[in-house]
Amino acid sequence: MLIVAAILAIFVYGVVAAMLGTLMPTFTFLSMEQKGTVALAQAVGLIIASISVGPLIDNKGKKTGLVLGLALIAIALWALPSAGAFVPILALLLLLGLGGGIIVTAANTLVSDISPERRGSVMNFLNLFFGLGGLATPFIAANVVDRDPVRLCYLAAGLTTVTLVVHIATKMPPPSGERGFKFSEASDVLGKPTLYLLALFLFLYVAAEVGVWNWLASYLIGQGIPEPRALNILSLGFALGMLVGRVAVSPVLMKVRPATVTLGAAVLMAITTYLMLQSNDPTLAGVAVFCAGLAMAPVFPTTLAMVGDAFPKGTATAMGIVITCGWIGLAVSSPIIGGIAGAGSANLKTALLVLPAVSVMMIAVNLVLRPMLKKAA
Repeated sequence: MLIVAAILAIFVYGVVAAMLGTLMPTFTFLSMEQKGTVALAQAVGLIIASISVGPLIDNKGKKTGLVLGLALIAIALWALPSAGAFVPILALLLLLGLGGGIIVTAANTLVSDISPERRGSVMNFLNLFFGLGGLATPFIAANVVDRDPVRLCYLAAGLTTVTLVVHIATKMPPPSGERGFKFSEASDVLGKPTLYLLALFLFLYVAAEVGVWNWLASYLIGQGIPEPRALNILSLGFALGMLVGRVAVSPVLMKVRPATVTLGAAVLMAITTYLMLQSNDPTLAGVAVFCAGLAMAPVFPTTLAMVGDAFPKGTATAMGIVITCGWIGLAVSSPIIGGIAGAGSANLKTALLVLPAVSVMMIAVNLVLRPMLKKAA
């Protein structure tokens, strides 16, 4: 039941992560800059939650964190259909970010000790359900609710509420006092360059991933692809690629070093994110987007596994810092893309070249990081 509860929580977060990108084309009353600011508000919520939820989980237990996070998400989703202006949407996306950050930290903490020697595989297995949730949101929007944002929000809110009830009814371990972000442990990890390189690597990765989630559908629609087809490319292309990739990479990580897996992923990210911007044909774009999802699939959970391997003491502190830097990448990505795109969508293709650019930066960071991780191992 603990694993089921963690899977449901990560699935809900996948639904939430894809929600903004799915709804973005319907926010016709917002400018590109305002859309970027809305995405920033969600990122700020994630940052606040990831840096602060550790002590709550330590003192009150993982169940408290999961229930709180799911409750915040449910409130935001039930209220979002009534928000028809910039400021209410901004506030509700901040609330979604807070809830999402809490459940990501709590769910990953819940399963992180299942098999330390196979941490990379276990965390990729858990996070494949993030990909499934990300697949479900745009797919349902395009094929079930006929792109109706109100019905989509209510459907997601109902799912979150059911998941909340399951978590309330599930018995979970008492507070451990071991996994949260602790300032008392920070001095043991802050002096190691490995920490900052891992944090930079995840920062760059999340900036690329969220750029796809939040802007791909809008970009494809701007290229003349019908909105239902664009949402299906986001769902059956990118999200399905992430789902398949995490299933495929779990056995690979039994034999191949995580640093090597993430290096290969960064190389493929640079290639595929560039190619997906080069075609107006829906089929070719869909293939490129699917390959981009495959490339990105292992990076987030495998990076967290590398943190656990590099910091056997103070693991939670190191992980909290690295995850927070990842959410900062989320915070800066959409405002940068929205700012480059300007008032309309004509420059969105140029703005999205940020994605292959940060992928190239990931390659450089990984090459510097590899000998440090090998020494730590």
